[in-house]
Amino acid sequence: MIATTRFARARRTLLGLAALALAPWAMAQGWPAKPVTIVVPFPPGGGTDAFARPLFATMTRQMGRQFVIDNKGGAGGTLGAGIAARAAPDGYTFFMGAVHHAIAPSMYPKLDYQIESDFVPVGLISSVPQVIVVNPQRVPVTDLKGFLEYVRKNPGKLNYGSAGNGTSHHLAGELFKLQTKTFITHIPYRGAGPALQDLVAGQVDMMFDGLGSSAAHIKGGRIKALAVASERRAPGFPDTPTSIEAGVPTYQVATWYGLWAPKGTPPAIVEQMQAEMKKALQSDELKTIWAGLGANPPNIWGADFGKFVGNEIKRWAEVVKGSGAKLD
Repeated sequence: MIATTRFARARRTLLGLAALALAPWAMAQGWPAKPVTIVVPFPPGGGTDAFARPLFATMTRQMGRQFVIDNKGGAGGTLGAGIAARAAPDGYTFFMGAVHHAIAPSMYPKLDYQIESDFVPVGLISSVPQVIVVNPQRVPVTDLKGFLEYVRKNPGKLNYGSAGNGTSHHLAGELFKLQTKTFITHIPYRGAGPALQDLVAGQVDMMFDGLGSSAAHIKGGRIKALAVASERRAPGFPDTPTSIEAGVPTYQVATWYGLWAPKGTPPAIVEQMQAEMKKALQSDELKTIWAGLGANPPNIWGADFGKFVGNEIKRWAEVVKGSGAKLD
């Protein structure tokens, strides 16, 4: 009788452990059973938004399940990151961040989240070079050489908009000033979208922007691209010289965008999200859109994406220290 009871208890324990082990797999099999929220920590119209919306619109059609973009702008993208970090890790909230979130640890001493420990890295979605753009009505130049001559003759006269303090737009501008020994006043906004609107409207003179968000305005002639901050000319923009060709060879800055899940999200769901993203990024539709935005889909996933982010945090910490950039 005692042996039978012990056997029954052991059997129940084993069944319980098996159920626990299979629970994440079972959850993933029915995922998603309801709309999935993608937290984008900037207002609509910026680079993060430009890649998030077509990607998750494609995935909505691909999976027959809805992916909803939730824009939570503020504090250079750190407000939305904090909200996403505190979301339930049930596979129904993901966070689409950017290079800004590798810069933030060096600029914001009291973040309420840690990008490396409070999230699970899902994958890198795109990478585009930064582009130096001006409002041609406010800045009477045709190329980067002419721009440098103009700004040196008029120190302090020009200003540049950014997506906010501590974003890649801000640091790219400070790095450019450091390398070219020029002075341009920084004007922070609550996202690249509002900054671009004011650039197009002539409220600010220029931006150091991710090519993805500036692309449509460049093609429409509303703003002028002086150079892309990369070794190679960008896909879709063959007439825009590189910073090397334009005479500032050391100025090379890329803006990248990636997806994370809150810590504790079942691994099976993360793996399924990765598989669906890979499928979407291989579609002709997204390949065309990415090329039009000057980007190529990278192939960096999971732990490799986590290592990439860690290296970016270290790299940008050196840029912050070298440029002396501070929160305005």
